[in-house]
Amino acid sequence: MEEAEVDLREEGGARRLLFTGALNAEASGRLWHRAMSLAHRDGGIAAVDLSRLTLLDTSGAALVLSAAGAAPVEGAAPPVEAVLARTRKALEAPRPAPPPKPLPFVQGLGAWGVSIARERLASAAFIGEAAVTSAGQILRPYRIRLNDALRHLDEAGTRAFPLTMLLGVLIGIILAFQSSWAMRQYGAEIFIPRLVGISLLRELGPLLAAVILAGRTGSAYAAEIGTMTVNEEVDALRIMGIDPMAMLVFPRLLAATLVMPVLALLMDLAGLVGMGLVMAGLGFTINTTISQLSAAIGLNDLLGGLFKAAVFGLAIAGIGCRAGLNAGRGPRAVGDAATAAVVGGIVSIVLLDGLFAVLFFRLGI
Repeated sequence: MEEAEVDLREEGGARRLLFTGALNAEASGRLWHRAMSLAHRDGGIAAVDLSRLTLLDTSGAALVLSAAGAAPVEGAAPPVEAVLARTRKALEAPRPAPPPKPLPFVQGLGAWGVSIARERLASAAFIGEAAVTSAGQILRPYRIRLNDALRHLDEAGTRAFPLTMLLGVLIGIILAFQSSWAMRQYGAEIFIPRLVGISLLRELGPLLAAVILAGRTGSAYAAEIGTMTVNEEVDALRIMGIDPMAMLVFPRLLAATLVMPVLALLMDLAGLVGMGLVMAGLGFTINTTISQLSAAIGLNDLLGGLFKAAVFGLAIAGIGCRAGLNAGRGPRAVGDAATAAVVGGIVSIVLLDGLFAVLFFRLGI
């Protein structure tokens, strides 16, 4: 391939800029300064001659058009002329707006505060709209989309059973082993079932089940609805007069709220089974383990944990759906929505667990 060159020719008293060879990106960078200096020397040029040009890419076309300025471009072969036309059209298109300048410190602080306030107002609006829609759906059960609700129950609940049981058994084994090392010093290993049972039913069972739901289901809700938002399907539903809250959000809220107590109960049972295996390895009979559990935990412990689990499920589903509805329009929108759903879900269940701990302590539950 002939190496590109640029030269200045005079024909009939007219100065013409002549390009030869293959004018690609590498050659354009090498010849840019020389071509510009020749084109603007002694009053400029009358035309640009491309008759001896064998190859042209967009970088070369940008060089040719910049050097030509208002002068005509002559002698271009059809493929070269096509590249020039596309590049000329692109250069004539409106340029993107420059990025905004950073605000001064005080104004930036105010803008940050306003954005936080708007975010809180949007969250409150979502909660209110979801509450009104849910009340309307419950008062008119025939409007509930049962197929969607059952599908979400299967995805959030049934398909999470193996993972929940596995983690439950492992957590029960870990808690029992860690407790045995400390209690062995005082000859109190028999009280391990009490410690593990109270920990699982009141705190760890609902909390770990909620973490599983946030990681599996909350992110899935955000990704599904986020994809629909990016593809403008949610806007299409609104245009057709279909409420996205009733069609997309409510079935997911219902499914997560109903499935979370089941997952928490399954986590509790699996954890107790793991603890029972450790107690059997320590030489305690199953009857001894069951009697210790019966003496330590009651129905209130179980019901309190299941109630917390239902609230956790409602919060996780709401955060996931809101993250999906608020997804942007860029290529990272769905990933950002899923990340926001998982992070927001885990933070929310930890905060709610702390509030429940204070509330149950004050109520003596």
